[in-house]
Amino acid sequence: MTCQHSLLFLFLSGFAALYVAEICKTNLLKGTSCTIKLQTRNTDKSNEIKWVHLSSDVVIHRKNRWMRKNIPGLTMEEDGSLTFESVSLKNSGRYRYTVFNDVGTQIDAGEKEIKVYAKALKPTVKINCTVGNATLTCDFGDRTDLTVSWYKEDNIIQNENNPTLLLTSAQVQENKPYSCSVSNPVSKEQSDSITVSCEGVPDPTGEGDPDPHKELFGHLCMSKL
Repeated sequence: MTCQHSLLFLFLSGFAALYVAEICKTNLLKGTSCTIKLQTRNTDKSNEIKWVHLSSDVVIHRKNRWMRKNIPGLTMEEDGSLTFESVSLKNSGRYRYTVFNDVGTQIDAGEKEIKVYAKALKPTVKINCTVGNATLTCDFGDRTDLTVSWYKEDNIIQNENNPTLLLTSAQVQENKPYSCSVSNPVSKEQSDSITVSCEGVPDPTGEGDPDPHKELFGHLCMSKL
């Protein structure tokens, strides 16, 4: 092996040694690769390790260093930790591990919970005008994992997880830009800002501006009197 190749080998070996798989956080973005560490000091004494996904009863089981059943996308590491190739929404839930010694006696156990979320998508703001007032609706589909916030000129004005915002006619006449954002524990997206205008919208009550012809006729009648 040449000196150059030796240096390259040493560099790659050092890089591999420094690489550590990402530890699974409680809240995860869909598609993340990570590992749930086995929180035990008894792996050197273990003969059997079992992981159970309590939400689906999926079991990852290793005994005498042999996997009893392979689960696509899941791998049990040498130290008994559980690695996800790419987490999906169905992977959410609690995972319980149990460790047994060579005579079948339980020597350790524990749990870890993960929650997987899809990325928030950019919402849109819809406007509905009624008698000069306006109702703004933050449209983000049928997602139930998202929290809504409202902004006026980039300043938050409502953070009550309400997809609608009511504006009085006075607020509408201010001609200020409004926007909404949607978020979950792993992502956030904000809509484009819009300036609300209710001009030209007919008044359904019929109590809007008076008919100019009726007004003129009234003035003429009054002048004859």
